[in-house]
Amino acid sequence: MRMLINVPETVVADALRGMAAAHPDLSVDVDNRVVVRRDAPVEGKVGLVSGGGSGHEPLHGGFVGPGMLSAACPGEVFTSPVPDQMVRAATAVDSGAGVLFIVKNYTGDVLNFDMAAELAEDEGIRVGKVLVNDDVAVTDSLFTAGRRGTGATLFVEKIAGAAAEEGAPLERVEALGRQVNDSARSFGVALSAVTTPSKGSPTFDLPDGELELGIGIHGEPGRERRAMMTSREIADFAVDAVLEDLRPSGPVIALVNGMGATPLLELYGFNAEVQRVLAERGVAVARTLVGNYVTSLDMAGCSVTLCQVDEDLLRLWDAPVQTPALRWGR
Repeated sequence: MRMLINVPETVVADALRGMAAAHPDLSVDVDNRVVVRRDAPVEGKVGLVSGGGSGHEPLHGGFVGPGMLSAACPGEVFTSPVPDQMVRAATAVDSGAGVLFIVKNYTGDVLNFDMAAELAEDEGIRVGKVLVNDDVAVTDSLFTAGRRGTGATLFVEKIAGAAAEEGAPLERVEALGRQVNDSARSFGVALSAVTTPSKGSPTFDLPDGELELGIGIHGEPGRERRAMMTSREIADFAVDAVLEDLRPSGPVIALVNGMGATPLLELYGFNAEVQRVLAERGVAVARTLVGNYVTSLDMAGCSVTLCQVDEDLLRLWDAPVQTPALRWGR
């Protein structure tokens, strides 16, 4: 097993210790697995809490900071965090204005965040929730009922986070998060399988010369396997799959996301093809983000997320943000 780790049992704790050393503007509780912006709670501000299994970095801990999340709860690799983590995070960021849980649609995440919401409300914390289910590839998967939550999570966390930073009330922040989710769709492609630290070998078999269209961020099966395609062909297939479902009537923000092992040289080349397809289909692109943001450990591949935006959503996207993974406008 060629991994830059000590032992599989400590990989998350080791990463959190390293994160704490690299980002002193975050408060990282390694033992309890909670990452919080150091100035939380911010008076009068809605707290935003998200989380999920580790292995998708920088999602979610890398998005904690002004203009985005207030706290994140990392679980074990590809495993949901537990309700105690979420309640601890909610308590740490609640200023009395309420807390919004942002939850990717995976069964464990949904059940544990629902339980945490009940526990937090028992402690007097008002809780809202946004469920992210943007993946158009499959309806049900090994990990969830209904569509999976993938790249749109970044859009929800950024735009809702900007609204919260401006002092919007919980109801408004929650409504914006749901609007963003309803306006976004994603499609992912795997060029290689993913290897988890505990297994030490690929979690599924993807023969040389083949790719998987519609893969999930845990290595879940997609729509079909094909012989290797060119970047141009993949862009045609992925963007058309998104547009067939989204059918945007206005400009979009485009996220060209790497799955963890795809270099920027390839991602920027793929983005050129994505932009070509969108131009050919008459879709205006207001903003573009390219990079590894919602990953799957060492999987090679990419995903495309499009989010239709109006002037208000675009303004909130452009608003200042200062996190380990996203920084602009400050």
